[in-house]
Amino acid sequence: MAQVELRQVRKSYGGDEIIRGVDLMLRDRELTVFVGPSGCGKSTLLRLIAGLEEITSGDVLIDGERVNEVPPSKRGLALVFQSYALYPHMTVAENMSFSLKLAGVGKAERERKVMEAARILHLEALLTRRPKDLSGGQRQRVAIGRAIVRHPKVFLFDEPLSNLDAALRVRMRLELTRLHRELEATMIYVTHDQVEAMTMADRIVVLQGGQVEQVGSPMELYNHPANQFVAGFIGSPRMNFLEAKAKENGEGETELVIGGSTATAPARLGVDLTGTGDAVTLGIRPEHVQVVSSGGLPTRVQGVEHLGSESYLHLATIAGEPLTVRVNGQTEVRPEQTVEVAFDPRFVHIFDRNGASLRRADDPSSSPAKPVGIGPGVSVV
Repeated sequence: MAQVELRQVRKSYGGDEIIRGVDLMLRDRELTVFVGPSGCGKSTLLRLIAGLEEITSGDVLIDGERVNEVPPSKRGLALVFQSYALYPHMTVAENMSFSLKLAGVGKAERERKVMEAARILHLEALLTRRPKDLSGGQRQRVAIGRAIVRHPKVFLFDEPLSNLDAALRVRMRLELTRLHRELEATMIYVTHDQVEAMTMADRIVVLQGGQVEQVGSPMELYNHPANQFVAGFIGSPRMNFLEAKAKENGEGETELVIGGSTATAPARLGVDLTGTGDAVTLGIRPEHVQVVSSGGLPTRVQGVEHLGSESYLHLATIAGEPLTVRVNGQTEVRPEQTVEVAFDPRFVHIFDRNGASLRRADDPSSSPAKPVGIGPGVSVV
């Protein structure tokens, strides 16, 4: 397999710069996921690696070799797209072996490689069928098999599960992660679905506006986002954000004021408030918010989602800011009720006016702490 390196890669279409100076090291044998909103440049970046788009400036290296001028067919890569692109008149075996036939590989060797790929993908019983006789998931496995038989240095996947229904996407995610382990392959995977990114990746590259916002393992990004964009994009439901004022009170404590309600945390939050004008954004994930009987931030219930094993309360603060709370199991809370909530201080994030993280949540393995209640004039200890 191989590692892929991008050095100050830029791509422009006319006067529009789509990729803006990306530096990345994609490690050997890792499954790296490019994730971000539509238009962030993730598919364009994949196509630049594949050689399907010409780089405006910068370098792409595969195993240390610069490949900017190397044609796609010579880069040792295999691509799997959202569209299966199977030949309808060919059988599964013929589809999988077609690129080998074009390359002049002998019949016996082609058959051996097809059988090997079919075993890995559980396609042995389907080799004589044609695409019209296959389900969507089976067709996608054939497209992946077509890539496997080439024994590429790097597998490139461009939103390969987008055409599948929800249940099949879950099964195919498991299939692809199993395939990655079995092949010990270097894989680069593009998706707009952050759940796919979280469940499949060794490392995630979060993109926005043609730039890399953060690179890290799924849990690194979830627990320690570098900025408010990453914090809001990674995690489902997304992180809650509340406008706040924060200041040290001179007694080794941090005061947070949210919508006229004040909380005094029992210790400094480790926030450098220099230059913030004390205006910050507080971030807290739904699972780290608790409904309390008193002493909390007053909210009004806008809606309730019952999922059986858990429930989601969609609330609004007095200032009208949305707040989502995850409740284990079922709940009797109903729309239009007023409830009070408190935050677990270990998991409070603080962001400055520009969205940069001033304080990231503590390691979740740390000892439990008493929730920070937020209520009028309440000092929490």
